[in-house]
Amino acid sequence: MEQLALLTNRNTKDSSDKRTSAKRLTRNSKIIKTIIAAIQEKKGQNIISLDLRKINEAVADFFIICEAGSQPQIRAIAENVEHKVKEKCEESPYHHEGYHNLHWVLIDYVNVVVHVLLPENRKFYRLEEMWSDAASQEHND
Repeated sequence: MEQLALLTNRNTKDSSDKRTSAKRLTRNSKIIKTIIAAIQEKKGQNIISLDLRKINEAVADFFIICEAGSQPQIRAIAENVEHKVKEKCEESPYHHEGYHNLHWVLIDYVNVVVHVLLPENRKFYRLEEMWSDAASQEHND
């Protein structure tokens, strides 16, 4: 639940300044491709990207959501995403959350937010339904 609070509180203080200075992304942006490849490399499942650019209330331009079958796999995926984005895009996350419990790790790159969840948490929180107005695309092998 901390992750939902983080997303709703992002548009205050420092994050609003950072958001306005960040460039707008597209589906073909290097960071998005890098994130998806990093998830696939660690066998993340049911990968989907949500294009939130046309939703005024959205806290980011894109969400990338995936599942992992275990807590160690959540850690492996999340750490690989951070490593590959740093290596290939030279970007560090603005914030990350959930490494302690490993039920849902959120990695916030300001205009793209990565969600790595256990299947039961994904079903419970239903992020795709919350943002059902967004265009979605599957990224499974």
